[in-house]
Amino acid sequence: MRSAIGEEPAEGVKIEYAVSGDYDDAVALIDKYAIDLVLLDGEAQPAGGLGIARQLRDELDDPPAIAVVLARAADQWLAAWSRADAALTHPLNPVTTAETVVDLLVSRRSAALPSQRAA
Repeated sequence: MRSAIGEEPAEGVKIEYAVSGDYDDAVALIDKYAIDLVLLDGEAQPAGGLGIARQLRDELDDPPAIAVVLARAADQWLAAWSRADAALTHPLNPVTTAETVVDLLVSRRSAALPSQRAA
């Protein structure tokens, strides 16, 4: 995933990665740090990214943006079940993957900005 996205997938969008190898590490990182985007492997075992995505949606008041990576496009329904913001399929296309990540980060950043009202 990291090689498909890179360190700066768009002008003004720099990525700092925190990598976890299992469910416990992923949850610990999300609990400890302000994570803007979580990229999850939908095929990981025993606790797959799809289950983690759904758990984040169920348990966090303000979950990070979530993208899951699926082995098959036919599994899009699983991504919908997990309530992920985006689904990518293997093999990862670097252009599509980077665009998806940038869109999710920009949308999250825009949502975090205070609204400006005219006086």
